[in-house]
Amino acid sequence: MSTSNATAARSATGATTLLDAVIIGAGFSGLYQLHKLRGQGMKVRAIEAAPEVGGTWYWNCYPGARTDSPSHVYQFWFSDELLDEWDWQERYPGQQEAERYLNHVADRFDLRKDITLSTRVESARWDEAAQRWLIQTDTGEKISAQFLVTCVGTVSAPVTPPFAGNKAFKGKTLHTARWPREGVDLKGKRLAVIGTGATGIQVIQSVAPEAAHLTVFQRTPNYAIPIRNPQYSKSDFEQIRQNYPTTREVVRNTFVGFDADIDPRDWHDVPADERLARLEELWADGSLKFWMAGFKEVFMDADINKEISDFVKSKIRPRIKDPALAEKLLPSDHGFGTKRVPLENGYFETYNRDNVTLVDLRTEAIEAITEKGIRTSVGEYDLDVLIFATGFDAATGALTRIDIRGRDNISLKEEWERDLRSTMGLQVHGFPNMFMTMAPLAPAAAFCNAPTCLQQQVEWISDCIEHVRAKQATKIEPSAETEANWIAHHEEVASMTLVAKTKSWYTGANIEGKTNRLLGYIGGVGVYRQLCDEVKEKGYEGFEIA
Repeated sequence: MSTSNATAARSATGATTLLDAVIIGAGFSGLYQLHKLRGQGMKVRAIEAAPEVGGTWYWNCYPGARTDSPSHVYQFWFSDELLDEWDWQERYPGQQEAERYLNHVADRFDLRKDITLSTRVESARWDEAAQRWLIQTDTGEKISAQFLVTCVGTVSAPVTPPFAGNKAFKGKTLHTARWPREGVDLKGKRLAVIGTGATGIQVIQSVAPEAAHLTVFQRTPNYAIPIRNPQYSKSDFEQIRQNYPTTREVVRNTFVGFDADIDPRDWHDVPADERLARLEELWADGSLKFWMAGFKEVFMDADINKEISDFVKSKIRPRIKDPALAEKLLPSDHGFGTKRVPLENGYFETYNRDNVTLVDLRTEAIEAITEKGIRTSVGEYDLDVLIFATGFDAATGALTRIDIRGRDNISLKEEWERDLRSTMGLQVHGFPNMFMTMAPLAPAAAFCNAPTCLQQQVEWISDCIEHVRAKQATKIEPSAETEANWIAHHEEVASMTLVAKTKSWYTGANIEGKTNRLLGYIGGVGVYRQLCDEVKEKGYEGFEIA
């Protein structure tokens, strides 16, 4: 019986399915988590809302969607055979290549037989008497599992701002995170894009050439780094593959899980001409190295950050013909690197086109969405297609949109509305046997090459579950004291940075009423790994096992 048919049969009978573990999501972390727990002899199932595997790379198929992590580090490391048989085609894979890779992994390790697709988890409730999680899906299926592992991703809960008249527009409305799989014909259309974050930049530079006219509604200007994205020949990639053993070890210990690390030198110990040469070298690389492998002071020292920000502005400004327009496109309310820095390919030159208009929302506010388009405080823009590139309720939204209730029926959503807390981004006190990947207060929530962090978290979770089972225990959760200690450490590290002081989705500032706390642990991937390993080596000290 196929998975879908089996699910239907269970739903029809009303019987409860018994499993050792349920995984929510079948993207990078969900696929690996399924592989690991299945390898430990557990009866486990992954439940995925999409009709296919891939997570982020299934949903985000908008024009220009591409990774900003190089392909040679944007992959799994657990299988030498997988590394040997997969050839990446370019330095920064596009959406289709990333999706093909994850489908290949699902097939290569025969994971699909334990994945239920096109199904959403509606609720998960901890049953204290049974010491198990009771899970219900939108198909009506009920599942009882000892362990629950959420692999829902950081940016998987799209947000559309509540503009007046949101439903009034008679043209086509799109959100980048839910782009039609069949594609959209935009040629010769009057387009608008709301949002100039990483996604907005990719879309804007991609759709402008085919639009009759493109109007960009910008709330906050963004820094961006020009991408250098060569295609790989077979011989090119064989050279890269030869370095895999070294790369695999290096990414585990760098600041953000790339194969390049923060410059160990202090800014003021480096002569000014050498600093400039280093900045030029990193900029020319066409990668996030300029951000994540430059001088550490960019994150901590406002004066040095300004020098680096001015350097970036000096690179951007000449690319925009109209000086007044250039100033509108250059950030003035935050320094370089204190918000998410995208890669771009001709983004700033896009505004030199006759068919592109920038609307600066700092001086021209959106008043309403109308039948014909968008009305601002200055006038009305008639449109055929309205594209929202308005981001996500990051790190928390995908979890709080599920009704998750722990011991004594406490709601995760309500708890996080009061205070955003976790222990290492892996567990939450009061929610026994619930593990998380890419959740708040871990590097994976914001400051990490995702596959690096996700693999580390999956391996830690798998080892922890194996430890509990070996002890013949029924549950594990962090103590309240352990959780408080982690939060205190997280806040101490965050407080030393400019990132925590800047309003962005990194701090939840894009969502009204969201707890103001830096979502990602910024102490470094290598440091985080060491701290997690110490907990494991000490027999999960600070965690209550019963």
